[in-house]
Amino acid sequence: MFTPSTYDTYDFANRRHIGPSPSEMAEMLKAVGARDLDALIDETVPKSIRQAEPLGWAPLTEYALLQKMQEMGKKNRVMVSLIGQGYYGTVTPPAIQRNILENPAWYTAYTPYQPEIAQGRLEALLNFQTVVSDLTGLPVANASLLDEATAAAEAMTMAQRVAKSKAGAFFVDENCHPQTIDVIKTRAHPLGIEVIVGAPDDLVADQVFGAIFQYPGTYGHVRDFSAQCEALHGAKAVAIIATDLLALCLLKEPGAMGADIAVGSAQRFGVQMGYGGPHAAFMACRDDMKRAMPGRIVGVSVDAHGNRAYRLSLQTREQHIRREKATSNVCTAQALLAVMASFYAVFHGPMGLRAIAERVHFITTHVANALREAGAVVEPDAFFDTLTVEVGVGQAGIMAAARHRGINLRKVGRDRVGISLDETTDEGIVTRLLDAFGIEAAGPQPGRLGVPEAMLRDSEYLTHPVFHMNRAESEMMRYMRRLSDRDLALDRAMIPLGSCTMKLNAAAEMMPLTWPEFGSLHPFVPTDQAAGYHEAIADLTEKLCEITGYDAFSMQPNSGAQGEYTGLLTISAYHRANGDDQRNVCLIPMSAHGTNPASAHMAGMKVVVVNSAPNGDIDLEDFEAKAKAAGDNLAACMITYPSTHGVFEEAVKRVCEITHSHGGQVYIDGANMNALVGLVKPGEIGGDVSHLNLHKTFAIPHGGGGPGMGPIGVRAHLAPFLPGHSQTEAGAGPVSAAPYGSASILLISWAYVLMMGGAGLTQATRVAILNANYIAARLKSAYPIMFMGNRGRVAHECILDTRKFAEVGVSVDDIAKRLIDNGFHAPTMSWPVSGTLMVEPTESETKAEIDRFITALLAIREEITAVENGEITAEESPLRHAPHTVEDLVTDWDRAYSREAGCFPPGAFRVDKYWPPVGRVDNVFGDRNLVCICPPLEAYVEAAE
Repeated sequence: MFTPSTYDTYDFANRRHIGPSPSEMAEMLKAVGARDLDALIDETVPKSIRQAEPLGWAPLTEYALLQKMQEMGKKNRVMVSLIGQGYYGTVTPPAIQRNILENPAWYTAYTPYQPEIAQGRLEALLNFQTVVSDLTGLPVANASLLDEATAAAEAMTMAQRVAKSKAGAFFVDENCHPQTIDVIKTRAHPLGIEVIVGAPDDLVADQVFGAIFQYPGTYGHVRDFSAQCEALHGAKAVAIIATDLLALCLLKEPGAMGADIAVGSAQRFGVQMGYGGPHAAFMACRDDMKRAMPGRIVGVSVDAHGNRAYRLSLQTREQHIRREKATSNVCTAQALLAVMASFYAVFHGPMGLRAIAERVHFITTHVANALREAGAVVEPDAFFDTLTVEVGVGQAGIMAAARHRGINLRKVGRDRVGISLDETTDEGIVTRLLDAFGIEAAGPQPGRLGVPEAMLRDSEYLTHPVFHMNRAESEMMRYMRRLSDRDLALDRAMIPLGSCTMKLNAAAEMMPLTWPEFGSLHPFVPTDQAAGYHEAIADLTEKLCEITGYDAFSMQPNSGAQGEYTGLLTISAYHRANGDDQRNVCLIPMSAHGTNPASAHMAGMKVVVVNSAPNGDIDLEDFEAKAKAAGDNLAACMITYPSTHGVFEEAVKRVCEITHSHGGQVYIDGANMNALVGLVKPGEIGGDVSHLNLHKTFAIPHGGGGPGMGPIGVRAHLAPFLPGHSQTEAGAGPVSAAPYGSASILLISWAYVLMMGGAGLTQATRVAILNANYIAARLKSAYPIMFMGNRGRVAHECILDTRKFAEVGVSVDDIAKRLIDNGFHAPTMSWPVSGTLMVEPTESETKAEIDRFITALLAIREEITAVENGEITAEESPLRHAPHTVEDLVTDWDRAYSREAGCFPPGAFRVDKYWPPVGRVDNVFGDRNLVCICPPLEAYVEAAE
């Protein structure tokens, strides 16, 4: 009899997302010493916290998902957006869309903390910094922030740190974008900063430590802020200008006005609006302020051979190191979008950018003249791309007439409309726009300036050769390929980073992002035009509530760290509403994520650190004593579960009970949610609020350091205090510029949970735990496993103890760099315990890849043994010379080991070997000689000498 196959090729969870096959799992379980997967989970996850009911929804196939996405897209109405307010239509060059945004070599990369395997994206980010620095006229720029409003809020707190003025207030130009003003107010409140909103001419400089002005203003005004900057400097205060990169291709730059800091968004440099994001914000500042600037800074250094090499500079500023003393909790940036913006600038060059800016400006002057000639009152007199038209009681009619013609205008007050033109505006759009006002459009007009000539830029920008390369698509394509070839991303090898969950980002999940139905929507369009987005977000919210056991979610935070901050603001608002204003103590274990204490500090809380027990668990006695000492002042505790040490602590419910008994709220950090989905609901074990790193557990790609999303889930009693809630004055207020943060990438997580289904998500968690325990079992004889549960199991990650090797001169850094020779990104180094490696294989990795990684680490252990036995010194060993480059291979060889041993260690591919483009990077040199924009080529030679 013929027996039909039972193989389901459309089972996305088990055939595409989860790496090990059933037979491979059986082999792995033998190595682990577990009867079956159920038994392993029972030995790992305490039964007392397991959820009772399985996750309920059935999975979709990839084909069915894309059909569903098309249906959702059709429910969105794509219109021409002339709303402006910081978001504009833009043209993404197809070469950039296909070779960067849609290329896993770029979107699956991790934050470039291991610079030797990140030289491509580091160069692209250095190009981004150069673009920002040149256009703003300020010498130092960072490698991106979350959005313009967040960048403005960060600039405010940075100004408070560096200003010599003792004033406690901050001035905000009333012409700043409304969402920027709102986020600044949110950030200022817990820090006790008074925010003064007013007209620039009303600034009283000696009453503030800093001020921010919008240039061009939200209603279009272009004015010179030199006088305000001079007044602020006279009062020892800081001048900030929020600006627009495209406008600065034509207009006088902030640095020429005396600005100390400039912020803004690079969205219109080739990144679609996406209903709010993700987009790369930027910040630039004076050179003497660089150590106070938040975010990552790419700098130029040298490698072991004296060759040019890039790295992240001044990392001692970062929140993971400074903890509650951190000046910011910025974690995820927007690296992928910054890379896109930098390539947009390379693609067009300074002449192309200037031409685009002039075209946008001249078409705006054409519209302004046509409206004025028809008798309309048009403001301002000096503008770049934005006009405000007085329409009186006809506002609703004008806006409706424009919508009827497929155009969205901005509602300004009760009697005006705003018009912002952009790169995509053509004569056809102008004709329809003017027709909405009852005006017959004249033909194209000769270019006439809408600003005084004194406001035009007279300085050069983008003079570095990279912005003057031949812009033939063949050359651009090859440049992008060359840079991606220098990197090691998830498309080449496993990235076994503990806590960072570098899992598969499936192509089907990514595809809809570039569809116009999702990419072209402005975040402030009328709700009925975004019905597809709202339906998708509502369904994702419902599923996340089911997964976590929480009652409500806010999708606004656009990074995990911002989610932490938002959750703590929500808790504070809840306490205030209950009359408990004094509650400001936050208990945080020593092992907590670095952003936890930084977030608590930003939320106005006092951090009290809780000790760890010898086995790595929270010291319950110390926790209870400190909760009791805080008493009525206890606001919250922040814990990570499973713990940051990679263990399911048995006492988690007790920690929650202690906190609640003293009136505090429990914040469970969602960074390790990949070990919980389908097994444990944080909202059922005592959590009151959690953020979810969608760029970890829910498959949004890391993009080389962003984008990310960190939505927060809360129990019902906290729901009224979520950000942007309008029904209570105690609400925390908005934390991001757009209502749903980086809304377009929520579609990735929605696609992921739809294709996986409830059972698939649960199986993914189980296999993640299996993979980690398999690594622990295979490596424990070579590298002690630091923390394990009561039954000898780890969660979804394990910590390899490499500290004893330092006794013979082998550092954890040596091991990490040697893994590069094997074709691997290193695990997380020296966190949460200094001198260790934290490994997280995720469920997406196949047994073959995990075995290759194990082979590499066992071979490295043999090399360490040779040092321990005196067969070779650490300084002479391949560990100290790693990573090995092609230059090492072809130059004279006088080392104590063979070329073969150095360049082709066990685990490395022979044919497809990854060769790092540089040797070990000199971190100290890079910090002492900070260069963070593209320097002249001869400067590299001087640096090497």
